[in-house]
Amino acid sequence: MAKLRLGVNIDHVATIRNARGGRHPDPVRAAKLAAAAGADGITAHLREDRRHIADQDISRLAREIDLPLNLEMAATPEMLEIALAHRPHACCLVPEKREEKTTEGGLDVAVGHRTLAPFIARLRQGGIRVSLFVDPDEVQLAVAKALGADVVELHTGAYCEAEGEARAAELGRIQRAAATAERLGLECHAGHGLTFDTVQPVAAIPTVVELNIGHFLVGEAIFVGLEASIRHMRALMDEARAGLAA
Repeated sequence: MAKLRLGVNIDHVATIRNARGGRHPDPVRAAKLAAAAGADGITAHLREDRRHIADQDISRLAREIDLPLNLEMAATPEMLEIALAHRPHACCLVPEKREEKTTEGGLDVAVGHRTLAPFIARLRQGGIRVSLFVDPDEVQLAVAKALGADVVELHTGAYCEAEGEARAAELGRIQRAAATAERLGLECHAGHGLTFDTVQPVAAIPTVVELNIGHFLVGEAIFVGLEASIRHMRALMDEARAGLAA
């Protein structure tokens, strides 16, 4: 079975930098540490209001990082222009509201398919893999496939926030969605809110090939350091995946 990939989101290193201004801490340095700690890719969300990652961060990441860069972005003309200028490995289209603290749910591709279709086509024409961040819902996956997406990233926030039987039910939704994605020929990723306590059941889903994790790793780095935080997450993921082969 193929190794489960870990994409590390460095947004909130930039959040800390921007709280005071200046250059520190440097998200590009964080990306290099992530690579040394076993990350397989780097994710950065360039928001309309530039609340964390800035344009110069994307330029430096594209120039200085050897790992694949996954650019999270809203489907706007400005972001499309930036993506086509930098040509990251992949673009993950996400919903974005100016007032939200973090991404609150998946992109409703069923409602927004007419708007999304030309963005997806332009990105793919530019040689960029297209990922759609969606809730674990069969309709959303079917529309993602029809739109020509290469990848779906399943929103795991509801699973992480739930407890007891409700969490088990949310995990079941993710498992079924991952199986549906494979049947449709979509590469399946997952992420949002994953922690040391919640990652292994998702990592054990055999049709999920990549997890994207950021905020928790940066928060844990305050206590143990970024490399240690990432290495522990990597070990938990590998342990869960190894259990499938046992």
